[in-house]
Amino acid sequence: MDAAQQEAAEKARQQQTTWYGEPLGTLFRRLIADLGLNQARLAGVLGLSAPMLSQLMSGQRAKIGNPAVVQRVRALQELAQEVRDGRISAAEATAAMEDIRRSAGGSVLGHHPAPIRTGGPAGVPANPTKRVVREIQALLRAVADAGEIQSAAKMLADSYPELAEFLRVYGVARTRDAVAHYEQHQN
Repeated sequence: MDAAQQEAAEKARQQQTTWYGEPLGTLFRRLIADLGLNQARLAGVLGLSAPMLSQLMSGQRAKIGNPAVVQRVRALQELAQEVRDGRISAAEATAAMEDIRRSAGGSVLGHHPAPIRTGGPAGVPANPTKRVVREIQALLRAVADAGEIQSAAKMLADSYPELAEFLRVYGVARTRDAVAHYEQHQN
């Protein structure tokens, strides 16, 4: 790579940091490590060609052009965090990656062009409650980290205890605890 190409790649990585919070090479390498993937498998899950993934990682391209791919990246980041936190097993993560690959990046609260399974065995219908809970968790965790959510819950606890409980349960608790809470409050 000559000096002009290196400068362009560095500029692209700076833009990626602005748009995605970090250079895509760093983000994708972490996903590969956390989820036990290789570049070809990551590209397949995201719906990118292997050369496009490579160009994004190296800074030859700055931006992911397809919004559905951006949503898949976010879904994989959440999945990787769940694996790191021990909230889901490797087998559940593998099933969830297949669901992410098949998804168009839409919300479980809206219409999906294809059904999405969440960790159940093949042929078993999806748990819609778990899907909704994971969507709520992803939304909360996209705007604040666990410490911020806990601080907000603490601030609200005296005046708005139900809202504080909601933040704690969906923002920092395990998915199974949030599912139980959701099911309890649906009646």
